[in-house]
Amino acid sequence: MRFDLKFMPRAERELRDLEFDEDRRDLVKLKKVRKCLGLLQMDPRHPGLNSHVYESLAGVSGVKVWESYVENNVSTAWRVFWHYGPSDRVITIITITPHP
Repeated sequence: MRFDLKFMPRAERELRDLEFDEDRRDLVKLKKVRKCLGLLQMDPRHPGLNSHVYESLAGVSGVKVWESYVENNVSTAWRVFWHYGPSDRVITIITITPHP
């Protein structure tokens, strides 16, 4: 089942910064983020994403927030935080960030 991705403003900024901001531009990281988003769009349970509920954060109206891996086992590993909705077959990307 394919999902549509909706980006919150913070996630849009993070993605845009990886593409264009001179101080934060990182094309290798951008490629990994895009791959993660593509996998998330096709199958949020893809094993390579290691998607799991992020217990330390709740979304609007108490919706479960999920964490998916952009990369793992590196000191600067990035994550994508997201939730299902607001409608069927939609995933809302909350933020794209280095592992907290």
